[in-house]
Amino acid sequence: MARWKQGHITPAQVIMAGFGAIILAGTLLLCLPFATASGRSAGLETALFTATSATCVTGLILQDTATFWSPFGQAVILLLIQIGGLGVVTMALALSILTGRKIGLRQRWVMQESISAPQVGGIVRQTRFILRAAACVEGAGALLLCLYFIPRLGFLRGLWYALFHSVSAFCNAGFDLMGAVTGPFTSMTAGVADGYLNVVLCLLIVLGGLGFLVWRDLLDCRGDFRRLRLHAKLVLCVTGALLLFGFVFFYFYEFRCRQWREMDGATRFWAAVFQSVTPRTAGFNTVDQAALSEPGQLVTLLLMLTGGSPGSTAGGMKTTTLAVLLLGTWAVFHHQESPECFGRRLPGEVLRSALALLMLYLLLVFAGGTAICMLEGVPLMPALFEAASAIGTVGLSQGLTPLLGTPSRLILIFLMYLGRVGGLTMMYAMSAGRPGHFRLPQERVTVG
Repeated sequence: MARWKQGHITPAQVIMAGFGAIILAGTLLLCLPFATASGRSAGLETALFTATSATCVTGLILQDTATFWSPFGQAVILLLIQIGGLGVVTMALALSILTGRKIGLRQRWVMQESISAPQVGGIVRQTRFILRAAACVEGAGALLLCLYFIPRLGFLRGLWYALFHSVSAFCNAGFDLMGAVTGPFTSMTAGVADGYLNVVLCLLIVLGGLGFLVWRDLLDCRGDFRRLRLHAKLVLCVTGALLLFGFVFFYFYEFRCRQWREMDGATRFWAAVFQSVTPRTAGFNTVDQAALSEPGQLVTLLLMLTGGSPGSTAGGMKTTTLAVLLLGTWAVFHHQESPECFGRRLPGEVLRSALALLMLYLLLVFAGGTAICMLEGVPLMPALFEAASAIGTVGLSQGLTPLLGTPSRLILIFLMYLGRVGGLTMMYAMSAGRPGHFRLPQERVTVG
């Protein structure tokens, strides 16, 4: 407690410890015998991997969620998804608000770091908004999905499936219960041509990936794009561009390849729509990811790395990071001192943070994928695909994850954890140094 008061524990360390504690609690619950359908303990390794994947809203699994876990185990997974999607700090602060406890300045500071808020002021109000908005969207999504599942599965089972998939989609988790309906590990492949299911899931995924800060800004500005903050403008522009790029690529190239020749026009359209949305850290799939062409796998991998937006339920490097990198490149080409966009200039530290994140994610993906390739003796591309899916907290898989050995699974656990807490959060938490009060002499280095 003394260290906390002295300020030795940073918000980044609190966030990392919070996610670690939830993962540990989830692991213990999933180790219980009645958490599985067979009545036998899942074992520490399976429980830890599943708890990490659920808390980090990833969706990579070792066992099929519907057939391996009991209703209790599925409820634990859903709870972990909800906590991980909204954020451990958000849920803790919500509990404090509900119990009437006073929210101190340090708690507000940690919350600001957790949701990437621009300022400490209004954090409690923002937390209430996040909880209400999430409840409304997940509730609406569940009602819409009831129209799909109840006629097929009956009332009670259909209601549970609707709630589970609504929360999973909004939190960009990718866990599903379709294994009990269409076979283990099938995800949403049976609904590839179902326009209603595709639209509802895509809306939930995109809304969850935009971020609550963007929602608040849109409401405050009543949808007037010109009045939005630069953050919201960049998020909306990059999100729209990535969705359009993904759809055009998958519709006009990927799903016209030979392995997809049995698709009709409508199926190709909905498959392209969903495949452009789901790599934004959602994790559901309506087509076999292992059947994608090599260009299709590469595009999916890049979309997974980018992920969603800051302050959202999604993971990944984030859309604003990509925007800052592109603007920085444009500024270099045009001999500008700082990146500029929508009549605003970006500070230098934002570009430096974006470059650090890019290098960190690329290094970890290539290091993790190469390590899995060497340990398991599998081709490099599937190994990189699983590594990118883990650090992007996506959950898309080419079927490799359940076949991995313990060392490779531990690599994916670390990547999932890092992807959810965030690269910058981990760097800040592990950094012990403080800014100096002096500057070294400057000397130029030739590059390019």
